[in-house]
Amino acid sequence: MRAEIVTIGDEILIGQIVDTNSAFLASELHKTGISVFQISSVQDEREHILTALKEAESRADLVIITGGLGPTRDDITKKVLCEYFEDHLVEDEGVLRHIEHLFSTYISTPISDLNRKQALVPSRATVLKNRYGTAPGMWMEGSKAVFVSLPGVPFEMKHLFLDQLKPRILATFKRPVLLQRTLITYGLGESAIAERIADWEDVLPSHVKLAYLPNLGRVRLRLSMKGTDLQNLEEELHTLTESLKSRISDILFGEEDGEALEETLLKSFKQRGMTLATAESFTGGRIASQLTSVPGSSAYFKGSVVSYATEVKTGVLHVPEALIRAHSVVSEQVACAMAQQVRSLLQADIGIATTGNAGPDKGDSDSPVGRVFLGISSPEKTYALEFTMGNHRERIVQKSVHKAMELLQQEILKF
Repeated sequence: MRAEIVTIGDEILIGQIVDTNSAFLASELHKTGISVFQISSVQDEREHILTALKEAESRADLVIITGGLGPTRDDITKKVLCEYFEDHLVEDEGVLRHIEHLFSTYISTPISDLNRKQALVPSRATVLKNRYGTAPGMWMEGSKAVFVSLPGVPFEMKHLFLDQLKPRILATFKRPVLLQRTLITYGLGESAIAERIADWEDVLPSHVKLAYLPNLGRVRLRLSMKGTDLQNLEEELHTLTESLKSRISDILFGEEDGEALEETLLKSFKQRGMTLATAESFTGGRIASQLTSVPGSSAYFKGSVVSYATEVKTGVLHVPEALIRAHSVVSEQVACAMAQQVRSLLQADIGIATTGNAGPDKGDSDSPVGRVFLGISSPEKTYALEFTMGNHRERIVQKSVHKAMELLQQEILKF
């Protein structure tokens, strides 16, 4: 079964916003066994949208459209859908009541006729309720494909898809069984891994695919397969995964179960009843931001000191000035002191610290650009590791954040 995704909006085509909706939808559809054949972005222009819909219907069983459902004149998706299906707009009472409720409860500005017009939907459409916004989703069945229109606001679209559209897709379409497992590796590049497992990969069955997914210091290896016999596929996937693990055991960090590492850290710390604090210099609070992006992180994360300037390292974290003079701010000794001090200051079980030179200038240290130290302090031990993260500022920072998360997971598993 094939799907296509069509995103509508000039703001995508001029680079004003990034199309995260398509990435989310493609990932979710893949999990259900539906292959995304093509993703297109089109202007808020009638002819362009009509052409995109016609072409998508000729290739796909399911066409998902996002965007163009707002109250202003440039939002023309519903009108174009009516033209495509030779339909007309009608007012949906349930949607109108929902819009009026949102305005009376959460929105300070008065409701306008433009807002009320968002309750207009094609008469042939099945309405998908948008709990978090005024633009409803719409399900329309064409002669060759099902068309679904979703709001373009990402958090609204995601909730609507998961709450209403995904269950409807599962109930409507017959799909193949799709299984996948992903192994996470650190410390070896994509090409080096490919050379190591080349003979293993050469004899993979035709219905099994291996994908290499490199990203700033780590490579994810995703095994996926499609078929009709769930039990046989599960047994085969398990056998292949275990044999792959044996080939890469020295660089294998773990297995991805669909959750981000920050979610894994939350579970790991909570299971052990332990807490964490961070002291960040060149990473500027990125580690803390990533950790707290997960709901419930307050159960283990105490807080962070963003000690970007040297005087904050000495004045707030109380890193001895003599230590900095002797070793510089970018050093193993200072990373250890920062981790130890933030652990004590915030009364956490584990502290992690970053200090390094992300460039483009040397700053308060003579260390070369790309040289970083990550320090960890626990009840058992305080230590720091040195890394060279390249010469691109953003990549240095993000690679260091990823490495810090990896080290935290390794550390918490010791307890």
